Amino acid sequence: MGEPPADYLEFAAARSGHLFRTACLLTGDWHLAEDLVQETLGKMYRSWRRINRRESPVAYANTVLVRTFLSHRRNRSSTEYPSDRLPDAMDRPDDRELRLTLLEGLARLPIRDRAVLVLRYWEDRSVEETAQVLDLSAGAVRAQCLRALRRLRTLLGDQLSDLAAH
Repeated sequence: MGEPPADYLEFAAARSGHLFRTACLLTGDWHLAEDLVQETLGKMYRSWRRINRRESPVAYANTVLVRTFLSHRRNRSSTEYPSDRLPDAMDRPDDRELRLTLLEGLARLPIRDRAVLVLRYWEDRSVEETAQVLDLSAGAVRAQCLRALRRLRTLLGDQLSDLAAH
């Protein structure tokens, strides 16, 4: 394929950290997150000339990442198991326990619930942006967010309110 275009290399360097963080939140697995980012950037490279620069290549990359994650989860072999290790992160010391509890809770949610919560609340996306990435209607995103938050609260129970009060 030759030498990658300079603007693609610049984009990949600038966005890979953000994509990796999102992938870690979605997967809860450092190594799988790296694989998903690599696959996402590979798909971006193959389509780079067709990606409309006036539209957001960042939004396109995030959509590719989430859809690659969802596809991977659907196609995952039954011999693979999720990791119980969380990625190292630089947090404020007083938030660390709360963040780890939330990450643990996210990892226990079904993948669609996890994806909608990560996009809406961790990534701070609008309902419309989340709907576009997940290929859902805005109403379906709202309903899924409510169900996913309810499930997360049930999973975390009193643990979350104890941590949030500190």
